[in-house]
Amino acid sequence: MGLLQRQVRSAWCLATSTPRTLKMCPSLSRGASRASVTQLGLHTKPRMPPCDFSPERYQSLAYNHVLEIHREHLSPVATAYFQKPLLLHQGHMEWLFDSEGNRYLDFFSGIATVSVGHCHPKVNTVAQKQLGCLWHTSSVFFHPAIHKYAEELSALLPEPLKVIFLVNSGSEANDLAMLMARAYSKNTDIISFRGAYHGCSPYTLGLTNVGTFKMKLPTGMGCQSTMCPDVFRGPWGGSHCRDSPVQTIRKCSCAPDCCQAKDQYIEQFKDTLNTSVASSIAGFFAEPIQGVNGVVQYPKGFLKEAFELVRDRGGVCIADEVQTGFGRLGSHFWGFQTHEVLPDIVTMAKGIGNGFPMAAVVTTQEIAKSLAKCVLHFNTFGGNPMACAIGSAVLEVIKEEKAQETSQEVGTYMLLKLAELRDEFDIVGDVRGKGLMIGIEMVQDKMSRRPLPREEVNQIHEDCKDMGLLLGRGGIFSQTFRIVPPMCVTKPEADFAVEVLRSALSQYLERRAK
Repeated sequence: MGLLQRQVRSAWCLATSTPRTLKMCPSLSRGASRASVTQLGLHTKPRMPPCDFSPERYQSLAYNHVLEIHREHLSPVATAYFQKPLLLHQGHMEWLFDSEGNRYLDFFSGIATVSVGHCHPKVNTVAQKQLGCLWHTSSVFFHPAIHKYAEELSALLPEPLKVIFLVNSGSEANDLAMLMARAYSKNTDIISFRGAYHGCSPYTLGLTNVGTFKMKLPTGMGCQSTMCPDVFRGPWGGSHCRDSPVQTIRKCSCAPDCCQAKDQYIEQFKDTLNTSVASSIAGFFAEPIQGVNGVVQYPKGFLKEAFELVRDRGGVCIADEVQTGFGRLGSHFWGFQTHEVLPDIVTMAKGIGNGFPMAAVVTTQEIAKSLAKCVLHFNTFGGNPMACAIGSAVLEVIKEEKAQETSQEVGTYMLLKLAELRDEFDIVGDVRGKGLMIGIEMVQDKMSRRPLPREEVNQIHEDCKDMGLLLGRGGIFSQTFRIVPPMCVTKPEADFAVEVLRSALSQYLERRAK
């Protein structure tokens, strides 16, 4: 990059204190080309791509009344993003609209949940039809929607993963998977990574190893954590280690086909097996890519070797696909396939229903029968007609609209663009991920890799929102931006997101310089 370009970018000072007004733009068909949003002048904020949808006028509760109700009647746990929390009103595909009519490009998807787009027309039509036919009947009665969906979902999984238990959330799915592992193995101990998030129920809190979710009260007994093989923040890792178009800038002596970092982390895993659990264990939980911890990827080949070690101890291997499944990683439909492993149990939620409460556990006949011998498992709402009809529609849209291919093409394109930001700004420590699951880790400087303080990341986050881009947050110190948009985004929208981030980073550096 030339000196003049750097001076232009460092001189950007964007006015974001006034509300953005909604300007309805001409229709833009998907994939249509337009001038690059990178062609910007001084003091010009990135131009938001057009949207051919007009939201309805907001006519519900006043904003201050909403705040009052929230303060008096809803959970006091502070989870809302931004100094002034957004009051969202309507959604359309990759777009969200707030109560004031402002438009936002949604790059967090309700925490990696909206897979094919907000209020997708086909999914809406199917839901409305089912709503007028049959809302609910428990599984003590049969209905065609559950059987149709079970057949469709099982066809997407390899043998022998063919038995499906339908539930309502990721936590519930992982609860059930824990029970299955213990029923089948007749053992108790279950291992998960530090930094893992597998749910917030009393049972799954033992698997979740992010400090902010931990309690002083005893929960999740029989769970042990092991070192997360993080090739950016961990003690080992470098420029050949992960399955991503973008590698860490840390140097290592690994060859492309022989990862020394993987071997070091496997020794740590063996140490956990030899010291922290019984000689026989129930199982091992792993997200193919850690979500809440900031899109953390493991060295290539690690999970394959770890699965073998677990099975040698009598345990089963569980892949938590709650955030990685249904084509989001682009190259494969399931995250475990990117590691060339075959789990014994797979859990899934979030994108399975495009925002409708739905989840599933898929396992083998043998493991399913072992559970049936131990407990009469029953779920009142799991597999209800509405959920199954919507689940089938989501699968159809993923196939018809080639959502997995979009994840691969647009995700790779955006990763490479974001890597340029990493090279441009010293506070961008790492860019990583696959498909449309991307992490941008913010640091004080690349040399130390110390996390950028939360309050400073908050400023960048706010500036992105004020320019119309909604991002997620992750990492032990909330230092990582998480990008997991609906799988219908376009390259022009990816360009816009990159330019918003560049502008927000420039603003941050200008404030710090003063």
